[in-house]
Amino acid sequence: MTKERLRAAGRWMVGVPAGSDRHALTRFVLLRLLGFVYFIAFLSMVNQFGPLLGGHGLLPVSQFLDRMHCKHGPAAVLRFLSIFWVVSSDGFTLSLAWAGVALSLAVVAGFANSIMMVILWAIYLSFVNVGQEWYGFGWESQLLETGFLAVFLCPLLDARPFPGRPPPIQVVWLLRWLAFRIFLGAGLIKMRGDACWRDLTALYFHYETQPLPNPLSPWLHFMPHWFHNLGCLWNHAVELVVPFFVFWPPRLRRTAGVLLVSFQGVLILSGNLSFLNWLTIVPCLACLDDGVWRLFLPSRWVAAADRSLQGAVLTRPQTAVAWSLVAVVSLLSLAPASNLLSPDQKMNYSFTSLHLVNTYGAFGYVGKERNEIILEGTEDAVVTPETRWTAYEFKAKPGDPNRRLPFVSPYHYRLDWEIWFAAMESPNEHPWLVHFIWKLLQNDEDALGLLANRPFPSAPPKFIRAELYRYRFAPPGSVATWIRERVRSWLPPLSAEDGGFRRFIRDMGWLGP
Repeated sequence: MTKERLRAAGRWMVGVPAGSDRHALTRFVLLRLLGFVYFIAFLSMVNQFGPLLGGHGLLPVSQFLDRMHCKHGPAAVLRFLSIFWVVSSDGFTLSLAWAGVALSLAVVAGFANSIMMVILWAIYLSFVNVGQEWYGFGWESQLLETGFLAVFLCPLLDARPFPGRPPPIQVVWLLRWLAFRIFLGAGLIKMRGDACWRDLTALYFHYETQPLPNPLSPWLHFMPHWFHNLGCLWNHAVELVVPFFVFWPPRLRRTAGVLLVSFQGVLILSGNLSFLNWLTIVPCLACLDDGVWRLFLPSRWVAAADRSLQGAVLTRPQTAVAWSLVAVVSLLSLAPASNLLSPDQKMNYSFTSLHLVNTYGAFGYVGKERNEIILEGTEDAVVTPETRWTAYEFKAKPGDPNRRLPFVSPYHYRLDWEIWFAAMESPNEHPWLVHFIWKLLQNDEDALGLLANRPFPSAPPKFIRAELYRYRFAPPGSVATWIRERVRSWLPPLSAEDGGFRRFIRDMGWLGP
């Protein structure tokens, strides 16, 4: 670091707002990270959309659109805005997903304008609005809201990394408003939800019972209770206090931004929470102005940003568009703001089909025990007490107790997440899992592609059952990762020859040719 940068860092530390009125470097970094998140989201889509939502998927989009049209009539098009009302073929959806991958990589490479960002947003909106359970996660709406604001952060046509137009400060403030709602919503839902957050015991359980633990999760789980108590206090401070400083003068705002970003970094290290934490960092970067970034970014980028802003100002039409966006977001913020103040606060809820201004939250309830659904198949023609069962292994969720935990974040294995939810409920609430078993009984290639193993490579099994097991982390130093015990049957053995099973699949419209 040069002497000039050291002096600048010193000025920042004592509160001199160097570069606090400039955000060209902020825009550059923010858009690169948003492009990366879009890339991961679309890559997951390319790999998983067909088996999950394709014409022969677990919850086909075409069937969903037919049901919504029957239920809502022509209004369904507005309730579930999507290009797939026009074309929903597997080839078209895959092409659209690949287009998202290509565009997002261009943004990562440094090229972004409003047209590119609105196309990315529109494509992702089309998938989310027909994605059903697979796209029902809070970060899908969060990505859409963040992506929509990013449309107005860029020039309309100029896609250079450092265009000759400064980022509208109004959009920067709206990104800070988004960060404020994300963190405060998460903090309030915890305080209003599970008592373990209020008595500071939530982290006694969280690392073990979170959706997809990673290799660091057991180490964190076995830390002493005082460590977890302090962790809860730190969580409350970051989510309930720090957000209010994102609107303050530069020194406090920058400090708040650093705290919010570092908090998300800790969460990334502690578990596989998909791209949620990476995405949450994006609006937090709006708290860091160019005075911060010029301390860390390469000199050539800093010089390019300085050149781009020489004499650059927003035109009156550009300013009018920015203030119009402020007016729209302010109006749409009434419902989310009211929700934040409500004792019946909703978590991860969208008030419009465009997912523009949403309410957020995470882990309002913390499971105290971890149950896992284990799918097992057998080649035996008749099930007896002596039947030998072989387990199907998923790509990221716990199964074999001796299997090492993976690092998969920010990638999102949607099936693994949904089966984590299913273990808390009954088969009636998750018919897609019954359909998944049906496909495994056919050795369906798409279904098997969602798994980590193929226990019956030559011929499909005769029966598949779903068993519920309780998992606990094995003590430190153990060869195994987990200790587990059987709880009960979640689904009895099912056979493709069973008439009742076939009728259920047929009545759901899932019986293929």
